[in-house]
Amino acid sequence: MATRTLSVSSLASTAFASFPRPRRPPPAPPLLRLLGPRLRASPLSTSSAAAAPDGDDDGVDTVEQLLLPRPPSASAPGAPRGRIDRLMKLQRRADGDAVPGSVGPGGRRRWFPYLDAFRPAAGGAELSSREVVEVLEPYILEARRDRIRRAVDNRSYAVCLVVEGLSDFGNVSAAFRSADALGVQSVHVISCDRSKRYRDNRHVSMGAEKWLDIEIWNSPAECFGALKKRGYRIATTCLGTDSVCVYDMDWSQPTAIVVGNELRGISDDALELSDLHCSVPMKGMVDSFNVSVAAGILMHHAVCDRVSRLGHHGDLLPEENRILLAEFYLRHRESTSTILHEYAKRKAENFLARL
Repeated sequence: MATRTLSVSSLASTAFASFPRPRRPPPAPPLLRLLGPRLRASPLSTSSAAAAPDGDDDGVDTVEQLLLPRPPSASAPGAPRGRIDRLMKLQRRADGDAVPGSVGPGGRRRWFPYLDAFRPAAGGAELSSREVVEVLEPYILEARRDRIRRAVDNRSYAVCLVVEGLSDFGNVSAAFRSADALGVQSVHVISCDRSKRYRDNRHVSMGAEKWLDIEIWNSPAECFGALKKRGYRIATTCLGTDSVCVYDMDWSQPTAIVVGNELRGISDDALELSDLHCSVPMKGMVDSFNVSVAAGILMHHAVCDRVSRLGHHGDLLPEENRILLAEFYLRHRESTSTILHEYAKRKAENFLARL
């Protein structure tokens, strides 16, 4: 039986016959129909697009909804995916899995969380990051694509932020926003206090949580154990005689920065389990920063130190860059997942037809 090879472009054109393709000029009408009415007022506005909700699950209070502690049953095998899990689209690497061919400064492992695979929830063939990018790129405005590419180019997993026990979701939102702005892709949250609720925080985070890899943990032991498997050293912020000045640290090594509760600071468990304590020198009459300010200062100094030592902060390998670009394209709008699910379904049907 004669067979023929189907390219990504031919599959896409077959799969998306019902989707309006952008015409040049003008590209606006079909793109706006595809990307939804929320972008019609200002289709090229990156801030409004980043902050716009993705679907019915998203609301004004997104940060609070994301960070409420999960019941133990939520992490059981077969449990429904939580809101935080659905932010991450591609398949993820297990903590114990080695990243192929990568050892960072100081002999520590480099960590990259994603596998080069997207599995549609509705079924269909597994797709690579290259396919994801090629299929979705025509449906994203050029200005938006350029901004996403610049953000990915400056991302790194070598420094990650851990916030422990924060009860003010405004502080969490501000820390998220600083992490996104500085290119710190990985953020971890340990046991937020559900007794206090702070609403209307999207004006603080500016939708930064949409573009970060956020992981929720029930205890410092659980969080630090996973991070150490990934090759991180744990640096807790603490004023003490054994604290190292952040200006004397080598931030080219994979490091997790831990900031603590607004009133109590870092917990005793976290201090005991960490690899080192660090502090920011202060010259005034008070001996502490606001926790979100402290997180911003630490991340900013880490990025500056990495640039001075390495010449850059963003350090993704070419394949990792492409994979994270595909992840960002998938997070861009809920409609991108719909397009990709249809493409994967048609790809699987074409494969079966050739058998």
